Amino acid sequence: MNKKLFSILLPISLCMLVAACSASSSKDEAKSVESMAVSNDIGAEKMMMNQDQSTEEAPSEQEQAVTTTDRMIIHHAQLQVKVKKFEQAQLKIEKKVTEYGGYIVESTVYGQDAEAVSGTMIIRIPEKHFQAFLKDAEKEATVLERHVTGQDVTEQYVNLQSRVTSKRAVEARLLEFMDTAQKTEDLLKISADLATVQEEIEVIVGKMNFLENQTSYATIEISIFEDRVIVPGLDKNNLDTWDKTKKQLATSTNFILAAGSGIIVFFIGNLPVIMLLSLIGISIYFIIKRKKSTKE
Repeated sequence: MNKKLFSILLPISLCMLVAACSASSSKDEAKSVESMAVSNDIGAEKMMMNQDQSTEEAPSEQEQAVTTTDRMIIHHAQLQVKVKKFEQAQLKIEKKVTEYGGYIVESTVYGQDAEAVSGTMIIRIPEKHFQAFLKDAEKEATVLERHVTGQDVTEQYVNLQSRVTSKRAVEARLLEFMDTAQKTEDLLKISADLATVQEEIEVIVGKMNFLENQTSYATIEISIFEDRVIVPGLDKNNLDTWDKTKKQLATSTNFILAAGSGIIVFFIGNLPVIMLLSLIGISIYFIIKRKKSTKE
């Protein structure tokens, strides 16, 4: 009876032992899977950082697929024109700038009171009105020189777009890590990395805004020269008779006033001496007159 009971209990005990071992191995496997998941998260962050760096170095597929219709061109034009009346031409150009929605960056006038008047204007015009403004400016004057350049910054802008997209993905991932971080050391490390990524995003966005501004407005520099008719051999100063007359009249008046003032100063200043000499002269006159009358 005991042998039969032993033969029944022995297989049951072996089965329970095998089940216990299986449960233990399952728990160990679950722990290893969990640790692998954490490692994968950290590895994913590093891979994204490395991928972002490689994206900055190599051109993306999006950059290579840009079509000519999406080109971003920075236009710059230099005009040298000759006009008959400088002020009128300048006012017309300023009016055209306002009509086309542009603005004047700098305006300088040289030799306004001299025979030759010239000036320089630096203007920003919306890209869509660039060619129209050039035609209007050339209608109002005689063009001496015309130089137009265009710089294609499409690939540079697309590259910046790719970089900022990658940086924002890293930023989002770091924010997720920050929400789940439990240790202070991990939180500080993630915060430092997040600040670095956000600073890089601001720099890239600033470059993109600059390129957008440069491509949305064209820069035009206009040098204006007035075409005056100058008669040779005539000096304007020699023809100004009225000014010369006034100058001579003032000179004569000043001479008379100076002479009169000198005489007055002489007599008043020497009045005692003059009176003394006058008395002596009068006395001598009467003495001589008396002697003549006595002889007679």
